[in-house]
Amino acid sequence: MDIKTILLFVHVTCFAAWFGTVLASLFLLRTLESGLTGAAENALENGRLLREFIRRETKVADVAFIGVVLSGILLASLFHGWTFWVIAKTLLIVLQVALTMGYIIRAIQPLTYPCSLESFRNWYKLFAISLTMFAIVLCVTFFML
Repeated sequence: MDIKTILLFVHVTCFAAWFGTVLASLFLLRTLESGLTGAAENALENGRLLREFIRRETKVADVAFIGVVLSGILLASLFHGWTFWVIAKTLLIVLQVALTMGYIIRAIQPLTYPCSLESFRNWYKLFAISLTMFAIVLCVTFFML
């Protein structure tokens, strides 16, 4: 196996792990929705469960994201070159992180549980932002690079 194959493997695996953490969060939140918007006693326990999950999920997502960035920089520097589409993919990933983090700070962190269904829908808007950006990055990667 050569270094390019290993870097591609690491890059794709880390991207899949990052994407997987987002999907896992979506599925967990969908499962906990009634408990986080219902009775206060259930909401407190489900809120603790959600916070613990997010704490652990963030660690996995951070490692995966760092792996994507580092392997991507190495692939671009050593094999692909810094073409327009490589730079576009890089900027899209930066935009994804900025949009996601900005929305988390603005709409997710202020949530307290139990919350209304309308407030809880902020979670789904967050996933819409994140999954749309993943789809755009994948389209650029597979069709433009």
